[in-house]
Amino acid sequence: MDLSAKRILVTGGAGFLGSYIVERLTRQGAREVAAPRRRDYDLTRAGAVERLFLEFRPQVVIHAAATVGGIGANRGSPGLFFYENAIMGIQVIEACRRYAVEKIVVLGTICAYPKFTPVPFREENLWDGYPEETNAPYGIAKKALLVQCQAYREQYGLNAVFLLPVNLYGPRDNFDPRSSHVIPAVIRKCVEAMRGGADEIVLWGDGSPTREFLYVEDAAEGIVLAAERYDGAAPVNLGSGIEISIRDLAGKIAELTGFGGRIVWDTSQPNGQPRRSLDVTRAGREFGFRARTGLEEGLRATIQWYDKRAR
Repeated sequence: MDLSAKRILVTGGAGFLGSYIVERLTRQGAREVAAPRRRDYDLTRAGAVERLFLEFRPQVVIHAAATVGGIGANRGSPGLFFYENAIMGIQVIEACRRYAVEKIVVLGTICAYPKFTPVPFREENLWDGYPEETNAPYGIAKKALLVQCQAYREQYGLNAVFLLPVNLYGPRDNFDPRSSHVIPAVIRKCVEAMRGGADEIVLWGDGSPTREFLYVEDAAEGIVLAAERYDGAAPVNLGSGIEISIRDLAGKIAELTGFGGRIVWDTSQPNGQPRRSLDVTRAGREFGFRARTGLEEGLRATIQWYDKRAR
């Protein structure tokens, strides 16, 4: 699909990932890209979704809008995370059907996978068990959208594509300690400890879980490639294929920020899912995606961005 001549709606286009998707589309020549803000179009409200589609009449939709956060945010607001992610996706996909949208790319989450999925996670494992408890409502809400995409493809012929991105990070990430994910949370703790003269930081869990991370610019590239080249019903993992423990990640961030104090692990707090790492074969085969940015390179860019804005 040649996206340059299409009217493209990027839900969540003013957010962290969405802003990079919009930039990627614009660099590739897309001339009509809408990136609505929640204050103008609250996608949890049916009337706002209807108004958005009536006003813009998109031909392609990339559904990146989501209510997201780290373990603490998920534990604190499980009902909100379930409802808002489910209702936004359900209403946007239904609007795509009613307005005869040519293609929709829906972003799921690695949190949809079962808690004890064998590593590397393969798309075929998605229904083999219940997600990790601390983010299960969010993961299940997103996974329900895969069912809707496949059902609408079968009944209505809607070209709905579903991607499963791994944990994202990069400049412009959310550094709010109440809701941030692990990389921005640790970066902030290290930078603030150095500036305040603290000799230790406290992190949740015991550091043993593993995670895989994808730099946000790489994620945007993969999403746009899928919009251009992939038309299948099967979900597709989007990641780097590199696994690292939280303990090793924290050590690397401490080194890159220059923090030389102690890292204390608060084992009264949850670890989250024991391991996370994706099999990314399908993305390479189906639409030629491969992550370009190494973890250290991406961390340096993220730290530099935050450091400038935290002064």
